[in-house]
Amino acid sequence: METADFRTDEHWMRLALELAGRAAAAGEVPVAAVLVADGQVVGEGWNCPIGACDPTAHAEINALRDSARRRGNYRLIDTTLYVTLEPCAMCVGALIHARVARLVFGAREPRAGAVASQFELLEAGCFNHRIAWSEGVLAAECGALLVDFFRSRRR
Repeated sequence: METADFRTDEHWMRLALELAGRAAAAGEVPVAAVLVADGQVVGEGWNCPIGACDPTAHAEINALRDSARRRGNYRLIDTTLYVTLEPCAMCVGALIHARVARLVFGAREPRAGAVASQFELLEAGCFNHRIAWSEGVLAAECGALLVDFFRSRRR
């Protein structure tokens, strides 16, 4: 795990938190992601598997797709992905295939997190690409958004 520049990381994570509101407004789990290169947003996405009828429509995948379309290339080298929740195994695989340079996530996902919580896929030596990663950026805010969402759903 690497040391993060929290001032910059917090800026981009706040943007991801704002985007997570779009998912919540649509009744989706409020998770969002922002892909950044050279200080600019090059892709963004939020959870929409229900509305899109697509089990792969996670925030991370949607941000990667957005960036790949904008750039005209599926290789997203020299980018950093900011996501409000620790990625699952599917999303970690997509990040590796896209050649994302760095991952920053807010809250841990204790049930299915594939970076630190349940699996440590980014530490596996079998992949042909390594991703630096940081966790805990605005973790309390990211976690509270999810807790509040599920609390309201149970009412």
